[in-house]
Amino acid sequence: MAKGPGFEKAAHPADAMEENYYQEHIKVYPAAVQGTVRKVKWAILIALLSIYYVMPFIRWDRGPGLPDQAVLADLPGRRFYFFFIEIWPQEVYYFTGLLITAAFTLFLMTSVAGRVWCGYLCWQTVWTDLFLAVERLIEGDRRERIKLDEGPIDGAYVAKKVMKWVAWLVIAVATGGAWVLYFSDAPTLVKNVFTGQAPFIAYLWIGILTFTTYFFAGYMREQTCIYVCPWPRIQAAMTDEFALNVTYRNDRGEPRASVKEAKKLKAAGQPAGDCVDCYQCVAVCPTGTDIRLGSQLSCIQCGLCIDACTSIMTKLGRETGLIAYDTPVNFDRRREGLAPVYKIVRPRTILYAVLIVAVTGFMAYTFLSRGNAGVNVLHDRNPLYVQNSDGSVRNGYTIRLLNRVGHERHFILAVEGVPQGARLEVVGIDHNVDGNPVIHVGPDRTREVRAAVIVPGAELKGRSSDVVFRITEQGGRETATAKDFFKAP
Repeated sequence: MAKGPGFEKAAHPADAMEENYYQEHIKVYPAAVQGTVRKVKWAILIALLSIYYVMPFIRWDRGPGLPDQAVLADLPGRRFYFFFIEIWPQEVYYFTGLLITAAFTLFLMTSVAGRVWCGYLCWQTVWTDLFLAVERLIEGDRRERIKLDEGPIDGAYVAKKVMKWVAWLVIAVATGGAWVLYFSDAPTLVKNVFTGQAPFIAYLWIGILTFTTYFFAGYMREQTCIYVCPWPRIQAAMTDEFALNVTYRNDRGEPRASVKEAKKLKAAGQPAGDCVDCYQCVAVCPTGTDIRLGSQLSCIQCGLCIDACTSIMTKLGRETGLIAYDTPVNFDRRREGLAPVYKIVRPRTILYAVLIVAVTGFMAYTFLSRGNAGVNVLHDRNPLYVQNSDGSVRNGYTIRLLNRVGHERHFILAVEGVPQGARLEVVGIDHNVDGNPVIHVGPDRTREVRAAVIVPGAELKGRSSDVVFRITEQGGRETATAKDFFKAP
């Protein structure tokens, strides 16, 4: 295979440091490759895209009056649904916990296998792989695409380019369309979009995501990973000498020589490495990286070069693994004649695993132990208290009651921690049980009321106190509490 531009040869990874990083951009034409890594990437791609495109159409029965879409961010209803999980706006801390868990998971993945997220799971990688597959299907493999771009702009050129662009646009529109389906009933919104009855915001977001998908997956490609994404610059802090990375074992591959040259060198008693300088590892790389130059910012650790090298070594009857997942510590150990060691379990990975389990366990416990009722209290700030003409003191509160079930409920509101003789009054509520107001809250609703706690002056004893507001379902067992304070002069 001819050596294209940018295929500079280096005898040692340190030589990569001499490259000019900000060199003129050269279009990358990744070649198709077959092998174990490629099969794994296809399986992950199909699984992730299937989940993304199909999930909005999965139904989940939640009862009358509630949406039956399994995954839905219901912004008008102020709910997030995920199968049997229902998250209210007051429970945004679950999303915080989810983000923390995702961050620790990413740290753990990086500590174990470097940029494995970038190479297999990142949406930029997944959609770029899909766009490349379409490009190969229409324009051919690497040689055909290079020949097409360097050839004349004739009818065949225009036809292939237009077919590719249209196919890309269909994928991009489907991507943007699938995203908005997570925010409204999917079948209804699909019908409204095609009949022109969908709201403007739906068309706006479909347009934005269509453009970003088309632009980043179709044109930016490897430039997004190299220049735009911050993760390559951060992940170095997450790794150590035991982290697995796609590695060219130059202690075995150098000095490079073609098959014929290697025979001559060995016949002359000179060393010859296993690398035959075929450049297949570079040709299949989606970022155009020469893995033989060592660890580089542009390498997304996708492992396609492993498949390419394995194929060549197999054809030549040589041992595979010239390019493989390996650790920096093993590079030094092989040079010293020692056996390789692999330490997946080490303090760094144990710490991340423990943090993931702890955060996930805490969220699961709070979710499973939460009730279907809730109460929040906000003390008036101005004024903090009012002294009445009879010497009593009144504190005002805004109280919000929460009902998470699908039918109306009646809650008895009481206040605890106040002196004897204190009374609780709720604006607009006349129905009382044992002197405590009864508040009706509609199905799957919240209700906000204004309340006042009035304490006789003789009972204050000149000090403030903590109080607890408690709601108890009338005729039921469920209760919920909220703590606040009562301010006295």
